[in-house]
Amino acid sequence: MQKAGSESNGPANPQWLLAEITYRCPLQCLYCSNPLDFAAYQQELSTDTWLRVLREARALGAVQLGFSGGEPLARKDLEVLVAESRKLGYYSNLITSGIGMDEARLAALKEAGLDHVQISFQASSQEVNDYIGGAKTFEKKMAMARLIKQYDYPMVLNVVLHRHNIDDIASILDMAEALEADYVELANTQYYGWALLNRSYLLPTLEQVEHAKAISQDYQARLQGQMRILYVIPDYYANRPKPCMAGWGSLFMAVAPDGTVLPCHAARQIPGFTFPNVQDMDLRSIWYDSPIFNAFRGDDWMREPCRSCPEKEKDFGGCRCQAFQLTGDAANADPVCDLSPQHDVILQAISAPSSEPVFRTVRHSRELTV
Repeated sequence: MQKAGSESNGPANPQWLLAEITYRCPLQCLYCSNPLDFAAYQQELSTDTWLRVLREARALGAVQLGFSGGEPLARKDLEVLVAESRKLGYYSNLITSGIGMDEARLAALKEAGLDHVQISFQASSQEVNDYIGGAKTFEKKMAMARLIKQYDYPMVLNVVLHRHNIDDIASILDMAEALEADYVELANTQYYGWALLNRSYLLPTLEQVEHAKAISQDYQARLQGQMRILYVIPDYYANRPKPCMAGWGSLFMAVAPDGTVLPCHAARQIPGFTFPNVQDMDLRSIWYDSPIFNAFRGDDWMREPCRSCPEKEKDFGGCRCQAFQLTGDAANADPVCDLSPQHDVILQAISAPSSEPVFRTVRHSRELTV
């Protein structure tokens, strides 16, 4: 395993930078993974600071760049950042709800050099889409998805799955086919932030998960060579953890809107660390020397059963953020693993009764019919 500590004997350089340029968002998605106290982070990096961050990450070796949020289109300088990313040689991806986009702005992003657009839907029906997102956006999203294709972008359609839309998987894939999506990501909800708060409302049953998986496989076989479909099962129904971020501090770094640099976008919740900020340190020092990036590199930090597990080279012990939020200790085995001594917390979550949803702002309650 690689050891951390210096450039000569430390980790490989980062390959992927996630630029979370704002937490502002017109939607109120029940499964949002942003921090519960996101409203407390009012300060955003200036354009000049973001340009410096892009240069420093590229100098470190990062080649993949995602512009995310919140809704990145809320930043009026997005085109400036995209143009700089093209100049630096990144492959850039805009991760967007489509809200805040029109043809003039899409043309400007194309001119600036944006490579790729991932647009999200909450469902394939207007009713469910608008309820889950908390705003009437379905028709706007449909129009923007068609426009993305008109501008000859490789288009990724992302739909986060949960109990209230997973049974509509066939109609979701029909919608994706009609929109001529090149790639469809059917990502079951990952339970962080607001999604964790709403877990009992959102978590589907095992039967729902398996049924949706079978349908997605049927569509993939039929549409092979036309549309690629990725179906990501919920962690809670896997018996082994996913290799989160390909290993902590291995390939990935995220920069939050206020300049905090994280090995995972959810890592801010882990206590005991002073999280580095690009306004205080350069990215090279953060990547190689900061305690948070070195905390879970390699396997010296591992406890049993991870330390002696032959699969530790494959899953790296799973997700540190999930281990903390479900067991109270980030160094524990990810409890989704059925070898974990704390695996019972997953079983309890699966069997918990459904509860009412909690939205980011107060909304008029109404029944969701699916």
